[in-house]
Amino acid sequence: MLYICKVWGKRLRGVIKETDRIFDMLRKIRISVAIFMWACCALLFLDFTGSVHTYLGWVAKVQFFPALLAMNVFVVLFLLALTLVFGRVYCSAICPLGITYDIMARFGKKAKKNRYSYSKALTWLRLTMLLVFAACFAFGIASVVALLEPYSFFGRIMSNLFAPIYALVNNFLAWIAEKADSYAFYTVDVWIKGLGTFVLTSVCFVAVAVLAWRNGRTYCNTVCPVGTLLGFLSKYSLFRPVIDSSKCTKCRKCERNCKAACINIKGGTTIDYSRCVACMDCLDNCKYGAMSYTWRFKKQPAAPVAAKPEKNRRQENSAVPDDSRRTFLSLAALAAGTAVAEVLPKSVDGGLAVIEDKVKPSRGTRVVPPGARGLSNFSQHCTACQLCVSVCPNGVLRPGSDMENFMQPEMGFERGYCRPECVKCSEVCPTSAITKITVDEKTSVQIGHAVWVAANCVPLTDGVECGNCARHCPSEAIQMVPSDSRNPGSLKIPVINDAKCIGCGACEYLCPARPFGAIYVEGYERHLSR
Repeated sequence: MLYICKVWGKRLRGVIKETDRIFDMLRKIRISVAIFMWACCALLFLDFTGSVHTYLGWVAKVQFFPALLAMNVFVVLFLLALTLVFGRVYCSAICPLGITYDIMARFGKKAKKNRYSYSKALTWLRLTMLLVFAACFAFGIASVVALLEPYSFFGRIMSNLFAPIYALVNNFLAWIAEKADSYAFYTVDVWIKGLGTFVLTSVCFVAVAVLAWRNGRTYCNTVCPVGTLLGFLSKYSLFRPVIDSSKCTKCRKCERNCKAACINIKGGTTIDYSRCVACMDCLDNCKYGAMSYTWRFKKQPAAPVAAKPEKNRRQENSAVPDDSRRTFLSLAALAAGTAVAEVLPKSVDGGLAVIEDKVKPSRGTRVVPPGARGLSNFSQHCTACQLCVSVCPNGVLRPGSDMENFMQPEMGFERGYCRPECVKCSEVCPTSAITKITVDEKTSVQIGHAVWVAANCVPLTDGVECGNCARHCPSEAIQMVPSDSRNPGSLKIPVINDAKCIGCGACEYLCPARPFGAIYVEGYERHLSR
C-alpha cells in the first residue's frame, strides 16, 4: 500500500508540473476565446439579415443569468463547475460585457502603463447590490434587473448605440456597390428604437467606459451581481494564480497591471480570489517567474528571500485623456442625426403629397409577442437584452417606454406588422420570456384584438371607399359592411370578429388614416388559443 501511494504521488506531481507548463499558455487561450465570444455576441445584436442567430444563437444561451431564467440546468451547472475549477474565467472569457471592459481598459493601458493599484474589497457594497438585484427580481421590478444584469447591458449597448452605426456603414457599402452594379449589399432602415432606452444606455455606457478606462474592472467587482456570486465560488477554485514569495522581488508590476485591483504585494503578497477574474495578465507581466497559475494545494517555499529595493518608481499620472467619451459623443451625434432624418416628412407621388407619421395609440394593455404566453410570464423572465428587437425583420418590436416595462420589448405597428410566417423572436430569446413556437402554433395564438375607431375612419371622414384593413387581414377577421344598414349601396365600414383576430397588427399598420389611425390592436394580459 505504501509503495502504491508513492507511485501515485510521483505521478500526481508529474501531472501538476505538466499542468504548470500548459497554464503558461492560458492567457493566449483566454484572449482567443474572449475575442471569439465577444465577436459572436456582437454579431447577434448587429445582424439584420436574420441568419446569424441560426449558427450563433447558442452564445446567448450560455450566459449565466439567461440560462438561470430559462432553467437550463446543464449550462448553469457547467458554469458553476467551471468557476470552482478555474476561477472566474466566465467573467474574462465568456461574459461579453466583461470582455468589453477589458477592451476599453486595453486602450487605457496604452495611454498609461502600470496605472492600477490594490484596493480593498467593498464587500458590503457587493452584497448590497446582490441583495437589491435578488429582491427586485423576486418582486418583478424588471427595470432594475435589466440595469444590473451584465449580458442585457451589453445587448442594449450593441442594439441601441452600435446597431445604427453598423447599419450606416452597411448603407454606405450598398451605395458603393450600387455604383458598381453589384447587389452584394442592400440598404436598411436606420432608426433609434427607443429614445428613453437610448439616453439611459448612453449615460450608463459613458460611465462604465470611463471607469474601465481609468480603473479596469470596478463595475465587475462592485456592482455586477453575477460577478459577486461567481466571486464567492472562485475563492474555493482548484486552480488559481499563486505568488511564489521566494522568487518575488516586490516590484509590484503584477499589482500595477491587475485590472481587478486584487493583488496586494505591500500587504503580504496576497491575492483576493473573489475579485480575480483569471485574466492571466499578472503571469505575463512577472519577469521573475514568481507568478504561476497552479493547483491551490501545491506547497509553496517557506523561506522567502529578501526583497530588492524598487528603483525608479514611476509616479502615477493623474490626468488620463478621456478619448472614449469624445468618440462616443461623435458616434451618438451621427446616430441622432439619422434619427432626425427619419422623422422628417416623406414625399411621395412625385412630391405632390406628404405622408404624416402615425401617432402611437394609447393601449390599455401592451402587446407582447406570440410565445410570451402573456404579460406576467414575459415580465418575469425578460431581462431586456433586446436581442428579439435586433432580429425582428419588420420593426415591430421596440423597447418599452413606460416605467412598468421600461426597456422590455413591446410591439408597435407604426413601421410594420407581425407577419404570421415569422417566428424569429421566439428562436433567439435566451431566457424563455418568449418560448419557441412554430408557424402553425403562432397562427393559432391570439395576442390581442383589433379595435375600430369610427371617428378616424376614412369612409366616414372623407367620404371615400377604403377597406384596406379587411383586404390585408391574414386571419379574415375583418369584414366590410354598409355604413347605413338601410342603404346597401352606402360606403362600407369594417366589422371585427374578435374570435378570429390574432392581433398581428396588419390592419393598424396599413390603415391610411393619419395622424390617428382608425384601427389599432389592444393586447391581452394572457394569450388565448383559437
